[in-house]
Parts: sequence; structure tokens; C-alpha cells
Amino acid sequence: MRRILVVGASAAGLAAAETLRREGYDGTLTLVGEEAHLPYDRPPLSKQILSGEWSPERLPLRARADLDALDLDLRLGYAATGLDLAGRAVLLADGARLPYDGLIVATGVRPRRLPGEGDAHVLRTLDDALALRDRLGPGRRLVVVGAGFLGAEAAAVARGLGTEVTLLEPAPVPLAHAVGEQVGRVLSGAHLDHGVDLCTGVGVTEVSDTGVRLTDGELVAADEVLVAIGSLPNTEWLEGSGLKVADGLVCDEYSAAAPGVYGAGDVARWRNPLFGTSMRIEHRTNAAEQGMAAARNLLRPDARKPFAPVPYFWSDQYGMKVQAFGHLRGHDEVAVVEGELTVRRFVVAYRTGDRLAGALAIGMPPKAIRGWRQAVATGMSWHEAVDAPPPSGAPARRT
Repeated sequence: MRRILVVGASAAGLAAAETLRREGYDGTLTLVGEEAHLPYDRPPLSKQILSGEWSPERLPLRARADLDALDLDLRLGYAATGLDLAGRAVLLADGARLPYDGLIVATGVRPRRLPGEGDAHVLRTLDDALALRDRLGPGRRLVVVGAGFLGAEAAAVARGLGTEVTLLEPAPVPLAHAVGEQVGRVLSGAHLDHGVDLCTGVGVTEVSDTGVRLTDGELVAADEVLVAIGSLPNTEWLEGSGLKVADGLVCDEYSAAAPGVYGAGDVARWRNPLFGTSMRIEHRTNAAEQGMAAARNLLRPDARKPFAPVPYFWSDQYGMKVQAFGHLRGHDEVAVVEGELTVRRFVVAYRTGDRLAGALAIGMPPKAIRGWRQAVATGMSWHEAVDAPPPSGAPARRT
């Protein structure tokens, strides 16, 4: 294998490229990125960049000298437009045809859009964050459509900058589908306490120059609108290639989509054998871990290892640190295992079937949840988890 191509120049793609070199690959290594920027970190976009706490110079994942040391054929500013699977080549927007012996797909996701949203903001790239940051501050009115983690973080930052914020969410309780109603209500309470006008159970039909039109006809006035209603995996360039696409690039437990082709990061839907289910994870930690795993499996096909992580994510809102391990969606039960919901300092555990599926902490030190990661990884039963929780836990209260 003398030519490896990594398509996607962010966390997953860079982790794959670095791992390939670290594992001894010395052939041609091409890294393709749609943005002209050097690979950079995305989580700070809705936090430190949007708030102005960081300058854009702090975002790059590696210094230019470190990238140069990888001896990359770096192709930035050009999107992949097609894949010739039989001919083992990727086509770029500039007309280039890049041959490969091995391919890692790490093209990530893009924001979902609303019909006719006009000049509404989205928040995925550095340019997106800078454009919105310049329009926030005292006397400004921001409407955020979507109260998921991205929308919630942006709302919290905007309030901290003195912006009037209205947060619109179609579900009765924000984030209930992901973390449960109890935790969703805790996070909602923080918005209300900080002066956010939180409107739940509402739909949006139109975004105009003057604000957002709701399904009942009401116009919510705004100077700026941020649409944060989720994302779509960037797989259009794979259409007609022969690879299976279904809400992401479909991969097996090794992150393989086809012989010599692997997926990594937000775009990859793979079967996680630890939970026995297919999942696509849009979190920074998973992107880096899967990029490394895909690179190792590509290099050593006879010694492949399943990619079976305990997913991890975090969020910062109003000074609250939210941390979670595991696969929380679709859970059957939630139990408070430490602290109190009312004071926003707690750890909750999640049950799926008869096993511990995950744990989430708010306002707690990192050590309060670390033990739960191992408990999830070892397949601890729900009975064990609530009756004899990891060392940081206290006796559980079922909710």
C-alpha cells in the first residue's frame, strides 16, 4: 500500500493521518479538506470563539510545522465530488482525480437548513462562528431555532454577551430524547434563570428578515436568527459509488465500508459491538478515536480490531459542566446516583434493557463520573449499578 487518501481535514481525518505515520506508513499520504483553513477544533466554536474569549489563532489542531512533519499531500479548499470505487480514485471539485490504495472517509456533517431561511446563521465552521459573533451584544435580539446542545450553548454565550435571546424548541422538553426529561428540565431551568425566553412545543415555518414565523402564525422578532436543528452527514459525493449510505456511511464493527475503505468521525455509521447496535456519533472524542482505529485497521487488515468505544461528550452552559459516558438514547430508565437535581449538581445513570447504558454528570468534578465509564465498558448490570455504584457514587434513587 503506497497511496492512502484521507478525505476530511478535521479531527477524525487528522487523527487518521497522524496514526498512519506513527504506525510506520511511509508512502504518499493525501489529506483533503473542503475548507481552506488548516485542520481546527470545532467544539470551541459555540463557546470560546463565539464569546470572543479565544481568537481564531487558537483553533488549529496542530501547528503548521507539525503538519509539515507528517509529509502530507495537503489539498485544502476543495471538496470531494465523487468516488470511483472500482477504479480506486476520488474526484475533487477542481477536477483532480486522486488515486488511492487505501481510503478513509471523514467528511463529517453539515447543518440542517430550514426552507427559505434567508440570511439565518448556522454554526459549523469558523467562518460561521465569526459571522455570528460580530452580531451579538447588548441591544441585539437573537432567536435560536433548536434547543439541542449546540443551540443551548450558543444561547448561553449570547446571554453572557448581553444579547436578548429567544430559544425555540418543538419538543415539550429540550434534549429529553437524548438525556431524559429530568435532565432536560434541569438544563431548561438554567436558561430561564439567565433570562432566556424559552418556548417549547413550537414549530417554525419561515425565517424572514424580521424574525421567525411560528406554525400558529406568530412572528418572533429578531435581529439575527441561528438555526440549530441538527445536521446531515456529508455523503452526497458517495452517491453512485457502490458504498452503502443510510444516515451516514454504513460501516461494520471495524469501521470498514468496503475492502480498503474505512469511515471515521461524524459521517460514519458503524456497528458498535459493545452495545450491539448501529450508531453515528457527532462528538469530538469519538472522531479522534475512530480516526485512529480506522487507520490501524486499514494498515493491518489481518489484525483488525473492532471499534467498540464508550461514547463521551461534554457541554458548557452558564458555567455548568455537562459530561456523559455511554449510549443514552433510547434508554428505559434514569436513576439519580449522586447529588440532587434541584441544585444542578448530580450524577444520573441510564438503563437500557437489563444493563447500565451510560451516566451523565452536571456540576460535578470529573472524578465523579470516571468510574461509570468503566462500568459501562464492562457491561455492568443495572442491578449492580444502582445497588453498588462505582466508588464516587452514592445509593441510587429511582426516578
